[in-house]
Amino acid sequence: MKSFLKGTGVALVTPFTSDGAVDYDSFEKLLEYVIKGGVEYVLVNGTTSESPTTTFEEKQNLLSLAKKVTQKRIPIVFGLGGNNTAEIIKTMSRIDFEGISALLSVSPYYNKPTQEGIYKHYVAIADASPVPVVLYNVPGRTSSNISAQTTIRLSAHPNIAGIKEASGNFEQALEILKHAGKDFVFISGDDLITVPMIAVGAQGVMSVLANAFPSEFSTMVRDALKGNFSKATEQLKKFVELNTFLYEEGNPVGIKQVLACMGLCKPYVRLPLEAASDGLRHKIESALKQLNIMLK
Repeated sequence: MKSFLKGTGVALVTPFTSDGAVDYDSFEKLLEYVIKGGVEYVLVNGTTSESPTTTFEEKQNLLSLAKKVTQKRIPIVFGLGGNNTAEIIKTMSRIDFEGISALLSVSPYYNKPTQEGIYKHYVAIADASPVPVVLYNVPGRTSSNISAQTTIRLSAHPNIAGIKEASGNFEQALEILKHAGKDFVFISGDDLITVPMIAVGAQGVMSVLANAFPSEFSTMVRDALKGNFSKATEQLKKFVELNTFLYEEGNPVGIKQVLACMGLCKPYVRLPLEAASDGLRHKIESALKQLNIMLK
């Protein structure tokens, strides 16, 4: 198992200014905040980073800044995926992988490939990648599922390290955990089922909530990994109401509003997303007050 993938990774947002530019100062501030909060690694340019709407130059700048800020204190996972296999590989050749520990690649979306197409897509990426590849299965976003059988086949590839599984299907999760290679890392892709996922064998989570609550979330995950499920579950329950609001108007609209309420970045997103409505903002503020979070 790639030990650096055990525990809590945070799927970082990309802060923007009111005119839509990348807010690099806030990105640096957020990085320091989550590192000091105790997360095990950070994900740069994941889908929570609004990667479909950032330019290649911006992605490079964010990655360079992440390397500069982390100073190898924690590993960096870089997000690079899509539905054009050849373009992903071409883009990969332009990335400086020095300081990157792994690549997270979301399953192809929109074109709904067959399982054989998904398998060959990931084999091509893994063959070309200079660092280990983590699969990302999120059927609610991609409209296709990486089946357990396909994941198990891919787990045999020497450069495929694991999967971020966000299907919410426990039967599928159990099948993967039972039959995938012993060094294959199973990572929860859904914050609210992290503890039960760990109970059946997951090694951690790539979290959205950890942007705002790195200390609480990483402590919860460590408790679960130690088998202290009662304590971990009590912490998890505290996030139930807030988590519901994070996705009400699309991700990362909700978490950016949370971060804005906490003074960590502004709530701005790029079209076609819009910043949280007044109604959603009020719901989030109310939920944060229940968590005794001081609003900025």
